[in-house]
Amino acid sequence: MTIERPAARRDGSFARWPTGAKVFAILSAALLPLALIVVAAAFQTTRTADLENRTRLRVAATEASRTLAIELLGDVNALRSALRAIESDPADAPSCARVRGIFAPATSTGTAFGIYDAAGTLRCGQIVPDAVLPEADGLHAEVLPGRGLTLTLSGSRGQARASVFFPARFLAEISRPSGFVAPYSLELTSPRDRLVLRPLDDMALLRTDRRIVDIGFDGLQLDMATAAAPITSPALVAMLLPIVMWVVASVIGWIVVDASLIRPLRRLRRGVDAYKPGTVFDTVSIGTIPAQEIRELGDTFRGLSQTLVAHEADLAEGLVRQTKLTREVHHRVKNNLQVIASLINFHARSSPSPEVAGAYATIQRRVDALAVVHRNHFAEMEVNRGLSLRSVIGELSANIRATAPDASAQLGITLEVEPFLVSQDVAVAVAFLITELVELAMSVQPAAQVRVSLSAGETPERAVMRVSSPALVEGEALSAALRDRYGRIIEGLSRQLRSKLHHEPLAGAYEIAIAVLGRD
Repeated sequence: MTIERPAARRDGSFARWPTGAKVFAILSAALLPLALIVVAAAFQTTRTADLENRTRLRVAATEASRTLAIELLGDVNALRSALRAIESDPADAPSCARVRGIFAPATSTGTAFGIYDAAGTLRCGQIVPDAVLPEADGLHAEVLPGRGLTLTLSGSRGQARASVFFPARFLAEISRPSGFVAPYSLELTSPRDRLVLRPLDDMALLRTDRRIVDIGFDGLQLDMATAAAPITSPALVAMLLPIVMWVVASVIGWIVVDASLIRPLRRLRRGVDAYKPGTVFDTVSIGTIPAQEIRELGDTFRGLSQTLVAHEADLAEGLVRQTKLTREVHHRVKNNLQVIASLINFHARSSPSPEVAGAYATIQRRVDALAVVHRNHFAEMEVNRGLSLRSVIGELSANIRATAPDASAQLGITLEVEPFLVSQDVAVAVAFLITELVELAMSVQPAAQVRVSLSAGETPERAVMRVSSPALVEGEALSAALRDRYGRIIEGLSRQLRSKLHHEPLAGAYEIAIAVLGRD
């Protein structure tokens, strides 16, 4: 006893502190610098995120305004040329036809135009409401809240005029910046009114960054805003972290007082942390456990680990059997499709006439379309994330060109396909639809030039596929081919895709929205 007292005196007053108070003081001193570091890091991260967000917003706003200005300028120039021609000759039908052709792709969105002569008679287009006549050779832009934008041009003598109406949906699509994935709002403003092109929900509750860019039409401006980098969570963490650390320290301080429990629990925790799935938990690593409840907990975990090992072994064995069976089925289907394609190719080479060879080639292209989808599905089977349409369409296009008849040696297929993933049913319908449309173009013009594009739709769950070719422009040959052979097939495939197939007769294009699973 006399030997231990000097040691206690040398320890000072800290040795006489309760264990809970010691742990509380040590943890507080250790964690306080970390709290200060977290606060500084949170503010620095927020500042960096704000700078990056403003830079992205500036680039996106500039791109959106430039795209919108180019679109409006092109339409205004076309309208001005037609106005001058009709002002000189009200019966100038070719000028009216040209401007109709320019505005034809946008009419499906609600875009409308009208050209009036000096007497106020509509000479081309349709009546555009809410049009204000500017001064001679002037341009007036009228923003219609909730509806769209009206541009009005006057003739050289200030009497004839031309008006065009752009709906808000069309303006929003034109001015959508590419590659800008953050939520944003877009408004078209004038000195008189404001048109919301794209709203941003709960904007009032968010910190926002805003960018206003002049478009260059009668005071029109594009106002783009996006949510600033959120600071709510980092700020709350920075403020609450010291309090949380003090609470945790005090709780741990009181827990460690009971040494008869904390040491066995720590050993058990280390054993659980070191546990590897697929092995049996070793209770020996826990060491001597004075509390019977902790010993029983270790035994329970050991029993659960044994059950888990046996269950995982059964699952692994079943998965191996299922994988082997699935691979065998896919392998046999793939081989059968290859055999069918080879037989068709063999009969085509020995066909007695070019017509018969062409019929065999047509059948072979349908089989190849199904085989392409199946090969890609078999390749993606292990991941099970969907089929890549870019790979399917690329391989399908190569097969179509390879099996094209000699008269179609100059057949050209251009692809602009974004990387989307789809289900097998959608991929099959898309492959057959592309094959039928290319066959349709080849039947009208053997050396057709076809363009296939796939781009994002209005929602993340949809994508827009477009097949265009000069051979698909409306005409007698196209109408006959649709009536006699291709019309019902194409319509059935569009119903299988659960979407309407739109035909643009003047542009020679078919367009349809398809369901996608995501991006590759």
